[in-house]
Amino acid sequence: MLTILRHATRKRVRATLIKPPPNLLQISSTSVNSHTYTITQHYSHSTTMLPPAGTIVFNTVGRVQYGFDVFSVDLNHQQPPPHATADHRLTDGVSINFNAQFINPQNDVVFVSERTGSPRFYITKPDTKPQPLPFLPNALFHDRPIVKNGKLYFVSTHEENDAVFTSWSAVYSTAIDDSTATVKRLTPRGEVDYSPAVSLTGKFLGVASYRSRRWQTNDFRELQTEIVVFPESDPKNRVTVSERGGWPSWSQDSTIFFHRIAEDGWWSIFRVDLTDSELSESRNSPIRVTPPGLHCFTPAAFHDGKRVAVATRRRESNLRHVEIFDLESQTFQRITEDINPNFNHYNPFVSLDSRHLGYHRFRGESIQGEPIYPHLDKVLSPVRDLQLLRLNGSFPTFSPDGDFIAFNHGLDGNVNGGVKIVKSNGSKRWTLLKGRTCFHNAWSPTEKNVIYTSVGPIFESVYKTVQIARIEFDPVHLTNDREEVPFKLTILTREDTGNNAFPSCSPDGKSIVFRSGREGYKNLYIVDAVKGEFDGGIRRLTEGEWIDTMPCWSPKGDLIAFSSNRHDPKNSEVFGIYLVGPNGSGLRRVEVAKGVEGMKERLNHVCFSRDGEWLLFTANLGGVSAEPVGLPNQFQPYGDLYVVRLDGSGLRRLTCNAYENGTPTWHHGDLALCAPREDDGEGGQDWDKLKGEFQEPLWITCDI
Repeated sequence: MLTILRHATRKRVRATLIKPPPNLLQISSTSVNSHTYTITQHYSHSTTMLPPAGTIVFNTVGRVQYGFDVFSVDLNHQQPPPHATADHRLTDGVSINFNAQFINPQNDVVFVSERTGSPRFYITKPDTKPQPLPFLPNALFHDRPIVKNGKLYFVSTHEENDAVFTSWSAVYSTAIDDSTATVKRLTPRGEVDYSPAVSLTGKFLGVASYRSRRWQTNDFRELQTEIVVFPESDPKNRVTVSERGGWPSWSQDSTIFFHRIAEDGWWSIFRVDLTDSELSESRNSPIRVTPPGLHCFTPAAFHDGKRVAVATRRRESNLRHVEIFDLESQTFQRITEDINPNFNHYNPFVSLDSRHLGYHRFRGESIQGEPIYPHLDKVLSPVRDLQLLRLNGSFPTFSPDGDFIAFNHGLDGNVNGGVKIVKSNGSKRWTLLKGRTCFHNAWSPTEKNVIYTSVGPIFESVYKTVQIARIEFDPVHLTNDREEVPFKLTILTREDTGNNAFPSCSPDGKSIVFRSGREGYKNLYIVDAVKGEFDGGIRRLTEGEWIDTMPCWSPKGDLIAFSSNRHDPKNSEVFGIYLVGPNGSGLRRVEVAKGVEGMKERLNHVCFSRDGEWLLFTANLGGVSAEPVGLPNQFQPYGDLYVVRLDGSGLRRLTCNAYENGTPTWHHGDLALCAPREDDGEGGQDWDKLKGEFQEPLWITCDI
């Protein structure tokens, strides 16, 4: 949603990333309890194109609302109807916890948690505090841990790939109790694997493999993976047992289940029966297991060979629930619908003795009271002197001195609408324009009391009325005892000019550049920052039958960066970065990803570093890190932050996760965040309460 124009694109592109020497990222200290970490980096002397220091604040679609914990149900106590019992929480309510597996007969659980700023693995025993798994490679993304026979199998992105439109995800293994053990890559070099599964004895592995293809950027509804199996002892002996499928799950050592979209349009579970000889000689045709009429995905097979747990989406529900499908009677047993009818449930897993069924869901209220989440949250950064902060909102912009951040909490006109101001330490928030629909803000670089914003609905046509507004207020009202701040509102654009949005202020504070559809196409215009177009006049900066949007004025005042599809004007899903002088001279494209044909890059939300030498932007250049169907809120399951020099060199990826990141802003200094506190207005009391208000991916519908 927040990358503005939705379904991404294709353009075969090759670019050179500034790749660090080995052991670039080293976590020198980690404190799980305080949620802090320190990053140490070592660059060779020959590396000169390093991103500058500072703080980047950005939005992640849906992430702050998740509040996931891992739960399980004892199926021996699960007498029909299932509301006779409740599920048991296995994780501790810190950060988000998901994608778990039982690892032994005692039902210890390994799971993913983001409590240290990136996904890491933890083990929890019944009624004990989770313990981190040590000796893992440093990476911005880890997922799908499985422990079998003393080994940990997992997905990691720690080996970077220089080619754009190529995911970094691969499957690895390592000994879990040996600090000297090496990490072994099971995925062939140059290929991409997701969602590992290990057979009952540990003899075989199955993966959802993207092979060596570049990511097809429309590939986010059903990721076009193959089901590949191989012996644990011989990972190179890979056999494709289904040319389409994802999320494999083993029953014994002989049957593998997986999901894919059937020809009738329903997500369904399929199976393939294997023998040792078939790994090297042949493959069976997949057999459809679940019937049409409902969606079934993310299977977890019971080792008795008679049942498979699945997440379902039925016609009569907007929620995802966990059910058990009996392979013999061809019937479903509903598990979570009566226990937690108002929550989505994700990615089931089954204990070794088939007695316990696990999954993750929104934790809801807990014994500690209703959970809260902060305005700003640290995210692990791959660059030592660059701090990354996830904002509970979108379109952030810093005040001139960096003490405050203005942003949009919601993109509608309800209580979450308007413009919010938060202290840059994350401790206190205020509201301007409450009840108005606003998006994309720009704080005047010369006035601490002036913010520009777009007033009107987002994602609309050129003719829909959206106006550029100047908001003036007195900073003396930013006190802890206030929630709303008095303001003066000045509209800078005429109502009859249609869709005007995405303001950016010149460094001298005198002019605003913005995007307008007043001539039938969205191009860039410059207007007086105080008088607007009524008394100050307006000047057209770009002109053409394409989309020029999201402009940003450079700190030096000599350039304006913006996103445009002018290189392919008939395609509204392809955007590159362009630079132009404020007088319209020197227009040129920043060739971020040139040289590979057939792919469609989408580069948006561009802004400058303080020295004007680097561009920060969001892009679809990294593919996807996990199967999208296993995640909520996937408006488009790509969108990471990158930086690049003005000449297109030095491309560097800053985020690598399974979310959609967007709307970044860049401040030259570091921010000191308040520690979580729930006892005063400087901490938790002003934070938002978790509501679990996230959706199924938009493409999963039951209108078939």
